[in-house]
Amino acid sequence: MYVDREIKRKFDKLCNTYKVLVVVGARQAGKTTFLKEKIKNIKSSYLLFDDPDVRGIFEEDIKKFEKQYITEHDTTVLDEVQYCKDAGIKLKYLAEKGHKLWITSSSEIILGKNVLAYLVGRVAILRMYPFSLNEYLVAKNQKESTAAILKRSVWEHILYGGYPQIVLENDFETKKIMLKNLYDTMILKDIANTFSIENTRSLEEFTRYLSYNIGNVLSYESLSKAMSLSFQTVKKYLDAMEKSYLIIQVHPFFTNKLKEIIKQPKVYFIDTGLRNIIAKSFSAEPDGKLFENYVLSELIKSDLTPKYWRTKSKAEVDFVIEKDNEIMPIEIKLSAEIGKIGKSMRAFIDAYNPKRAFVVSYNGINDEMKVNGCKIIFIGIHKIKERLFNE
Repeated sequence: MYVDREIKRKFDKLCNTYKVLVVVGARQAGKTTFLKEKIKNIKSSYLLFDDPDVRGIFEEDIKKFEKQYITEHDTTVLDEVQYCKDAGIKLKYLAEKGHKLWITSSSEIILGKNVLAYLVGRVAILRMYPFSLNEYLVAKNQKESTAAILKRSVWEHILYGGYPQIVLENDFETKKIMLKNLYDTMILKDIANTFSIENTRSLEEFTRYLSYNIGNVLSYESLSKAMSLSFQTVKKYLDAMEKSYLIIQVHPFFTNKLKEIIKQPKVYFIDTGLRNIIAKSFSAEPDGKLFENYVLSELIKSDLTPKYWRTKSKAEVDFVIEKDNEIMPIEIKLSAEIGKIGKSMRAFIDAYNPKRAFVVSYNGINDEMKVNGCKIIFIGIHKIKERLFNE
């Protein structure tokens, strides 16, 4: 079953402007499936660089590669080309010859100086994540929903995540096996091999530690001490995991942008299903931190960059969104009460005078109230994107 992805509109728009498009995201997030669907009705070729023949001719002679695989096609998909020798220079040559190239990568290493730095001004980059809730509902053929059906769907999406193959599998135990296999592949191939990490046991223990501490402010010093790792190793592990789309670091919100860079981030997992298999935790209901992680993942799938807010006096708002010069605080609750917001949200409203604020709850309460001229919107996770973008 093919599910139309939410990045399709943006992809189609950029496709008319750029000859080279790069789709990055975790392995098995659906990048190849998406691009194969896009090339169905055009004269095209698909090249996987795990094939030694394809990789060999690319590395040995780019002009032979061009003649063999590209010249006769309108569009060529290059899957995981970034690991090839001199990939950046060779892609630049193909781009300068006017060839239309769609490139996939499961690591942001492709965005570095050795590859796409050669294509500055010629390339557009899109990020593809596992299924969002809306994509999940389409994949499940859920056209109409009651409140009970919707809550059950959210629960399953939180528990097992949004990787397409896992979503389409109906047996829960098989889902867990698939998640474990995916995690093992990401750790060994995408993270350990790509970033030259030899101690995979240490890496796995580090990942498990993060899975128990989602949504907590990250102290490099405390993490280094707890895991008996050097500061440099901690930084290397975090960088490798983030560039391989396993985790994401959320930075604090300040009007002074310099402070956002130097202050400590929080760490979440891109996919809650992967987090749960790492933590070996599949509870009957999500706890507050897991639901917070889930909302964060839905926000980044909407091409947003959430931050968190915390003051010296311990006032804290889970997420802050900056969109079209508007600042919007978001509080995450398992169970919200109509007309009730916390002191921290009130403190943020007093400090920044936002027009809108959101309380997103697992129990899906819908209501509105006003505090000091700010509209507080109580909402379920399935409606947050609509309210953020359509008002």
